[in-house]
Amino acid sequence: MARDYYETLGVSRDADKEEIKQAYRRLARKYHPDVNKESGAEERFKEINRAYEVLSEPEVRARYDRFGEAGVSGAAAAGAGFQDMGDMGGFADIFESIFSGFAGGTPGGQPQQRRRSGPVRGDDLRLDLKLDFREAVFGGEKEIRISHLETCEVCNGSGAKSGTRPRTCSTCSGSGQVRRVTRTPFGSFTQVSTCPTCDGSGTVVEDKCDACDGKGANQVTKKLKINVPAGVDNGTRLRISQEGDAGQRNGPPGDLYVYLFVNEDEEFHREGININSEIKISYLQAILGCRLEVNTVDGPVELIIPSGTQPHTVMKLENRGVPRLGNPVSRGDHLLTMLIDIPTKIIPEERELLEKLAKIKGDRTGKGGFDGFIGNLFKS
Repeated sequence: MARDYYETLGVSRDADKEEIKQAYRRLARKYHPDVNKESGAEERFKEINRAYEVLSEPEVRARYDRFGEAGVSGAAAAGAGFQDMGDMGGFADIFESIFSGFAGGTPGGQPQQRRRSGPVRGDDLRLDLKLDFREAVFGGEKEIRISHLETCEVCNGSGAKSGTRPRTCSTCSGSGQVRRVTRTPFGSFTQVSTCPTCDGSGTVVEDKCDACDGKGANQVTKKLKINVPAGVDNGTRLRISQEGDAGQRNGPPGDLYVYLFVNEDEEFHREGININSEIKISYLQAILGCRLEVNTVDGPVELIIPSGTQPHTVMKLENRGVPRLGNPVSRGDHLLTMLIDIPTKIIPEERELLEKLAKIKGDRTGKGGFDGFIGNLFKS
């Protein structure tokens, strides 16, 4: 027994066209096979579509009201034009508006239209640059070599030979896209793709520029001088505006991003904006104290080693570290760790003197002996 189409859509027999359309929208969205994976959903979806086919057309609906299913099937249906789904413009439109998300469209029923014939910004480029330790600390000017696309000067980026102009693509009428509509018993599906003739540009160059072979840009290698700010570190990124690839159709060029990597230094090690290094002094210098010339990133600096300096003592040279990035007036400190060099072998004269010193030290502390003296003196 055929199901009542009014009951299928859940509307009364005197429902107007708008009520029927709203009911169909609601049910079709609920039971569409791409949305509803439950058993029987597909068959229910077919019933809903069939009901809307009949009730959405006034003449067909009138025959259904008078004769029931027999009035809209078989020969009667053929007379109504149901054999040709292409004639069902109203049904296809509402179906497309509901399920445009499945067909590459946008909510609200309008298939996505995106013209690509306007200006297009060029691609950004990346360059990795290695710096010596002191270059990263103090910055300065660096020369780099890049390869990027530049707008052809002969055709000014159009790709066309001098005296000619690109023509509007006849395949896509300048939109850069082609639409393919497939009509099925369940509605109309729209597929949007890039135009194969113009590759999405919307124009076709018939007489190509000899200088760029119709591309509108040429690959050019050039030298650039860039300023590296003081205080950069591993991973610092510098943006060089408009030195990326040229844009298409008079679009702006992209940017060049320079990523910095700092080479390790044998003597200095960075920790934030501070610089660490080690300095080795003799045990006599540690005991007696002295003045030493030590290396810093600024050059040699005199350092006073106080008498009795212990192993691993850290001494600080203020404002001898790394300039703060963005505020080079502010600098970190240089931290020097003292390493005491205790000889493994000494000459007899040295031993004699040290033994005398050990005896004096032992008389004062009650702990005699050279080994005990040396061991206690340099406890870390």
